[in-house]
Amino acid sequence: MSSLTVWTFPTAEGAENALGLLKKLQKQQLISIADAAYVSWPEDRKKPKTKDLGSLTGAGALGGGFWGLLFGLIFLVPLLGMAVGAAIGALTGSLSHVGIDDEFIATVRNRVTPGTSALFVMADGAVLDRVVEPFKETGAALLTTNLSDEEEARLRTAFGEYPVPEPS
Repeated sequence: MSSLTVWTFPTAEGAENALGLLKKLQKQQLISIADAAYVSWPEDRKKPKTKDLGSLTGAGALGGGFWGLLFGLIFLVPLLGMAVGAAIGALTGSLSHVGIDDEFIATVRNRVTPGTSALFVMADGAVLDRVVEPFKETGAALLTTNLSDEEEARLRTAFGEYPVPEPS
C-alpha cells in the first residue's frame, strides 16, 4: 500500500530545507520514495512555486502530469472562478477514485498559504512512526492519505511513465 503524505511547513523555505532529511530517511530505509514534489509560497507572491523532484534517485513513478493536475486543483482552481471550477470538478472526482478526495484537497489548500511551503511524497512502505518524529523537529505538520494497490495502479496507469498491471 502506498501513501501520499504532505508535510506542511510554517515558512516558505521549510519544504526545500527538509529535502536532506527526506533523503537521509530513504537511505536508512525508513521510507521508499516513489515520487515527490514541493511547493514554496513566498509572502510576496500571488501563487506558489512548484518543483517536481521525482524519486530523489531518478525519474518519478508518476511524473509531472500528476503533480501538475494536483497542484492545479489545489492552488489554481480557487483563482479561476466558479465557471472554470465547475468544468474542472470532473477532474477532482476522478482523483477521488484514487484516494485523493475533496476533503484532502481542501485541507492542503487551507494549510499551504502565502509564507508557507509543503513537501508532497508518494511513498511505499514508510515506517511512519519513525519518519514522523524527525519531521516534527522541523516544525512540519503531517497530512496523509493511503492508497490501495488498485488506486496506486490507476494513478500509475494514468500518469506514470510505465504502466503497472492491476493487482489480482
